[in-house]
Amino acid sequence: MANAKKLFERRKQSVRSRISRKSADRPRLSVFRSGKHIYAQVIDDVKGVTVAAASTLEKDMRSNLSTGATADAAAQVGKLIAERAKTAGVGQVVFDRGGYRFHGRVKALADAARESGLDF
Repeated sequence: MANAKKLFERRKQSVRSRISRKSADRPRLSVFRSGKHIYAQVIDDVKGVTVAAASTLEKDMRSNLSTGATADAAAQVGKLIAERAKTAGVGQVVFDRGGYRFHGRVKALADAARESGLDF
């Protein structure tokens, strides 16, 4: 188990280094996936502030979802984070998938955010 955690951290650092090279002062759309929920944040690393955030833990999301651990829930979070980022004046971001592979819930969130108008 310790080896899996080390590999995850290594993948995460690799993704972060590629993002920092490509970012060109764009905010970062960071994704965290747990067993029961999914979270997304748009972070401005230059200023060190969170511009927008969304998750399946929010009251209105919990009321119309059976669980936060599905691709449908991730797609709803993707739409919500895109709307909130647009409201905050952010149109272009860099996608930070963390150490997670780009499939399943992470891909559903990214696709929904793209469809809702975020450019990455």
